[in-house]
Order: sequence, then C-alpha cells, then structure tokens
Amino acid sequence: MQTPPKIVVMGVSGCGKSTIAELLARQMALRYRDGDGLHPPANVEKMRRGDPLTDADRAPWLDLVGQALADQCDVIACSALKRSYRDRIRRHAPDAIFVHLAGDRAVLKARVGNRPGHFMPASLLDSQLDTLEQLAHDEAGFIVDLDQTPEAIVEQAIAHLPPAERS
Repeated sequence: MQTPPKIVVMGVSGCGKSTIAELLARQMALRYRDGDGLHPPANVEKMRRGDPLTDADRAPWLDLVGQALADQCDVIACSALKRSYRDRIRRHAPDAIFVHLAGDRAVLKARVGNRPGHFMPASLLDSQLDTLEQLAHDEAGFIVDLDQTPEAIVEQAIAHLPPAERS
C-alpha cells in the first residue's frame, strides 16, 4: 500500500488555505486538519488583539503542525510563511510538499476583510506579507494563483503534485 502524500497548503491570511486544503483532501481521499486549530490560546488572543506573532510564538505551534502532519493527517492548512517555519514542519514530516496559494495584495485584503468572526484581523495581513518568504528552488512545493475558483485551484494543485502523490 502506498503511503499518502503529506501536503501543507500555505500562504498568508485570506488566501484560502483552509478551504483549499479541505477540498484537496476530499478530492484525493486524504485526511485533513486545519493548522489554526492547533494554535495555543495565547497565540489566538495575541492575533485577536492585532499583534503579530513572533518566531518564538510560532515555534511550538509549528511543531504541533508538523506532528499532526506526520501522525494524524495528510493535508494541513498552515501559513508556513518563512523557510525556517517550513523546515521546522519538515523535521516532523520530511516529505512534506508545500502548496503556496499566492496572489495580489488587493485580492487578499478583500478576502480577509470578508471573514466575520475569524480571530485573524485584516490589520495583520501586511505583517504576514512582509514576513512571507517564497518557496526556495530546493523546497518541495509549488505556487498556485489564488485568484480563481476553489475547484480550479485544487485541480491545478493536483496536476502539480508528483505523479506518485496524485493517486
């Protein structure tokens, strides 16, 4: 039996990580988890106040994301903004493939502004964009433009996965 792929759907707030990760998992018959649910209460409260998380705030959360990906799910939604964050996830799930949902700042601002009740305020989008480090050439992953339907994004993501990962 083939081992399921380990996929991180990544990007800044408002890019559609949770929606796409869940649809991708469903389409591929894989187990899904939303990384936001792994944030400790202190992180959630900090973001609710509009304070950006520090690397120290994120470190334990990233370990939980990596552990969940290794042991509990096959697809996870997680911002994974910096190379060091992705490396931390890969310590637990070395074969992780990162699907970066990227797009125009205006599209992102509109999306994040239309999420009532989410703990991540629109005011933190700029800090996330400033923190974002693009996938490096030696990282397993690819970019998908978020300015299209969720179904089209999932279709592109599946097409970009290595053939062994698609089945």
